Amino acid sequence: MTFTVSASGLSLHYGGTRALDDVSLRLTAGVTGLLGPNGAGKTTLLRVLATAVPPDRGAFTVLGHDPGSARGRQEVRRRLGYLPQTPGFHPDFTAFEFVDYVAILKELTDRGARHREVRRVLEEVGLGDVRGRRIRKLSGGMRQRVALAAALVGDPGFLVLDEPTVGLDPEQRMRFRELIARAGEGRTVLLSTHQTEDVAMLCHRVLVMASGAVRFDGTPAELTARAEGRVWSSTERDPGAKAGWRTGTGSFRNVGEPPAGAELLEPTLEDGYLLTLDGTGAEVAA
Repeated sequence: MTFTVSASGLSLHYGGTRALDDVSLRLTAGVTGLLGPNGAGKTTLLRVLATAVPPDRGAFTVLGHDPGSARGRQEVRRRLGYLPQTPGFHPDFTAFEFVDYVAILKELTDRGARHREVRRVLEEVGLGDVRGRRIRKLSGGMRQRVALAAALVGDPGFLVLDEPTVGLDPEQRMRFRELIARAGEGRTVLLSTHQTEDVAMLCHRVLVMASGAVRFDGTPAELTARAEGRVWSSTERDPGAKAGWRTGTGSFRNVGEPPAGAELLEPTLEDGYLLTLDGTGAEVAA
């Protein structure tokens, strides 16, 4: 099996805070989901893999290149697409101008070829008709698609997406999922998200982080299976449940260790995720 990204023992501290704690992973082609609560270290891991910040310890390679050297970092960045959680838009830029600016940073120096590439990625994300519109006049969903187009410039082999669907309405999220699914065909995508349904619908693999460490690495089905026999329905909130909430039917859905004779329910990926976080110090209450 060919690994696009291979990392071993990544650790990083910010002052007295341990942001990454001996993280090791291997990524292949397709979409890998990265789940975890706030402060789990997800964004820090993405920034390290995107060569935005070096780790204190450990090493990694991307597409066969080691970013530990200046030459290696340059090679990785040429093959990397990165969509940060808060893209740094210049509001007076048009969509075309912003993506063109990113293309220049990626060293696409031939003006004609660069502009063809900018038009291609804007068409790919469905913004070809509005490429001349200023970013400040675009909707939130369109701005996210501009950022994705910028990340896709140069057809990168490794695409890093940090919370790309945050703040989008259901229709926008559905369209963005389609774009991410297409982006994952033939390249490696690492998708950080708080949305377990995004992972269930898009990802062939999922990592769960808490307190800077990877707590689970497997398929969505394997994460869901962690909750098998540990989800039940009741007419009242069960005080012994790890998490519980009232559903639209008026009954309570409980996750944890069910009492004898409980009415068991089919688990979801979210149930497995909540149980994985249990005991890590992360908030699991619904």
